[in-house]
Amino acid sequence: MATVRKWEFKSKFRANAYGWRGSNLAVIRLKEAAAEIKSVAKSDPVLAGDGVVSLAERIWPSLQGIDSSSGALGSAVFRTLNELIPILIAAPADHATRGKWLARLFEAVQNDGVDYLAPIEERWGEIAQYPVLMDEYADLMLAMVRRAWADHQNFSYVTGTSICLSCLLERGRYDELQELLATHRVKFWPYHRFGAEALVRQGLWEAAIAFAEAARSKTNPGYYELSIDRFCEALLIEQGRSDEAYQSYGLRAANGTTNLAIYRALVRAYPARDRRRMLLDLIDSRGDKGKWFAAAKDAGFFDIAIECAAVYGADPSTLLRAARDFVGKEAKFAATVALLALSSLLNGGGYDPRPAEAADAVKYLLAASRELTALDWAVGELGKLAAQPCAAGREPFQAAMRTALAQWHQDENKA
Repeated sequence: MATVRKWEFKSKFRANAYGWRGSNLAVIRLKEAAAEIKSVAKSDPVLAGDGVVSLAERIWPSLQGIDSSSGALGSAVFRTLNELIPILIAAPADHATRGKWLARLFEAVQNDGVDYLAPIEERWGEIAQYPVLMDEYADLMLAMVRRAWADHQNFSYVTGTSICLSCLLERGRYDELQELLATHRVKFWPYHRFGAEALVRQGLWEAAIAFAEAARSKTNPGYYELSIDRFCEALLIEQGRSDEAYQSYGLRAANGTTNLAIYRALVRAYPARDRRRMLLDLIDSRGDKGKWFAAAKDAGFFDIAIECAAVYGADPSTLLRAARDFVGKEAKFAATVALLALSSLLNGGGYDPRPAEAADAVKYLLAASRELTALDWAVGELGKLAAQPCAAGREPFQAAMRTALAQWHQDENKA
C-alpha cells in the first residue's frame, strides 16, 4: 500500500496564495518545501518523488499573482527545481507510478504561465526513465514541433518543446533529433544544446563543439554565450585538453557575483594552474583593474592588490577595511592601501563616504608605519596631502585628516 503523507508545503502553495508583493515570503516557502522533500527522501524516496511532483503542480497556480520583475523569485524557483529533480529521477518508482507523475507534470507544464517548470521540461527524458515513456512523450510532441518549425514565415511557440527534445536525446533517437533541429529557422542554444549533447554521446566531441559554436546568436551577441562557453570548456577538459579549454573558454566562463567569486570559480575549474597567472589573466581579459583589489588581496597577492588599489575606481572603503585588517599582519601592505584610500577620499573617490573615514585612514597608516619603523615617511606623506588642494566638496575630509594628524602629534608629545 502506498505511503500517505500530509505534506506541510501544500497548504502554503495554494492557488493565488501570494499577493503582488509576496516574492520574499514565497522564496522562504520554497526553501522550506525543498527541505521537507529532501528530509523525506532519506527514508522514502518514492514518496519524496511524489512530493516533487506535487510542488511542481502548485508553483504556477500559487505564485502567479506575484510581481516577479526583480528576477529573485524566478531564480529561487529555478534553484529549487534543480535541487529536487535529482530526487525525482532517482526515485525507484514503477512504470505505472512514473507514468502518472509524468501525466501530472505535463498538465502543469501546459498551464505554466512563465516557464517556471523549464528545468523539468529540459530533463524530461531522464525523469521518464522507462524507454516506453520516453517514446510516448517524444511522439506526442514530435509532429506538432515539426509543423511549427517548418513554417519559417510565422513564429509558433510549442509549449513542451524541450520535453520532445529531451526524450529524443535520452532515447538515443539522435537522427530524428538532428533532423528536427535542422528545421528550426535559427540556431537557438536552449534547443540546439540537445543536438550538441547527442554528438557527445556518439563520441563526436569535436563536432559537438563546432555545433555549439554555430549556435551562438548573431542577432543578440552575448545571449546564452556563458552557457555555450561552459559546455565547450567542460568538454575540452573531459578530453584532457585543459590548456585549450582555459585559453578558449575558461576566462570567459568563470562566473560569480563578485570578482573574488569569479577568481575562485576559475581556480576550482583549473586547480593545477598557477593562481597568480590566472588572476592576472582575468584582470587583463575583463578590465576594471581597480575592482580586482579584493580578489588579489584575499588571494594573498599583495603586490597585485596594491596595483589595483592605485587605479582610479578602487573603492576607498574597501581599501580602509583591508588596511585595518592587515595592520598587524602585513604592515607594508596596510600602510600603502591606507595612504591610497586617503588620497582617493581627498580626490573625490568613494560612494557617499564619511569624513571620519579620512581620520581612520590616518590612524591605520600611522599604526602600520610604526610597525615598519617608518613613521617619518608616513608623517611626511600626510603633510603633503594636508598641504595640497583637495577635490571640491572634500574639504571636510581634509580637515578630518589634519585633525587626526594633530591629535597624533599631541599624543606622541605626551608620551
